[in-house]
Amino acid sequence: MADVVCLGILVADIFGNPIASLPAAGELALLDRYLLSVGGCAANTAADLGRLGRTTSVLGKVGNDLFGEFVLQDLKRLGIDTSFIRRSQTHPTSCTFIVNVRGQDRRYFHCFGANADFSIADIDAKVLDGARALYVGGYLAMPAFRPDHLVGLFREAKQHGLITALDVVIAAGSPSALEDIRQALRYTDLFLPNKDEARALTGCIDPLEQAEILARFNPDGTIVITQGSAGALARRGSEKLRAAAFQVDSIDESGSGDAFDAGFLVGMLEGWSLEDSLRFASAVGASCTRALGCHDGVLEFEEAMDFVANNHVEIARVA
Repeated sequence: MADVVCLGILVADIFGNPIASLPAAGELALLDRYLLSVGGCAANTAADLGRLGRTTSVLGKVGNDLFGEFVLQDLKRLGIDTSFIRRSQTHPTSCTFIVNVRGQDRRYFHCFGANADFSIADIDAKVLDGARALYVGGYLAMPAFRPDHLVGLFREAKQHGLITALDVVIAAGSPSALEDIRQALRYTDLFLPNKDEARALTGCIDPLEQAEILARFNPDGTIVITQGSAGALARRGSEKLRAAAFQVDSIDESGSGDAFDAGFLVGMLEGWSLEDSLRFASAVGASCTRALGCHDGVLEFEEAMDFVANNHVEIARVA
């Protein structure tokens, strides 16, 4: 039995360590190292929850190929239950190549792969037995997993008494996806878009306005809009908070949003206040950026608690 079931995209990530600039056409750029790691929202959040002392199962799909075997073995190495992961016979394992250039945001080259083949037929309802929370990450990057699938799954999870959490992936230039999530938000306890995804959903730039629009679909739910180095905004009922970002020596921001999600989920499982959950999640998210890749920099639970106790971050209430 797992504390948290993490459903969503599974990826073989290939990271290059930060370089000074992108090479010109035909130019060879040298790297100190590459890192091959399991990634994708479901895998990253599960791995980070594991570092925070929670047991996890992952639901998703990989290809019947070497990358698929690597994803399964790397998840097992991280102590994550893989028994509910399915293999696609028609699609390769999803893969992302992440280019890090010093002083710039990351660049991604991505193949949807087997994530495009994942559907409700790949879900064994037994995975919810004994769990306390269901997290769906990378929704909208799994085209065969339709809105009615998500609504039905979240409705069933709520009937089992689980906390439901949702994060999305919206590609640049995509039309508004609000119609694809509005019904599911009724059954979502925690919604975690970043500011760009929230803008795509609402058409608004300001995170507070974004949160107000999204809250119309579930006034009692918690909405957290992450803003990278600008911090995060959280809304629950009439309570609204803005948090700055913890200052750390950042190397690679890959996976920091998933680490934030894991930290906030821990706060909800612990029954913490909105402010304490936001502070803890901000610390966990910031810690992820201290190392190349999505997992190695993430603090363990006691380390995160000590970090929060010994480092200040500004959190202000919004009228």
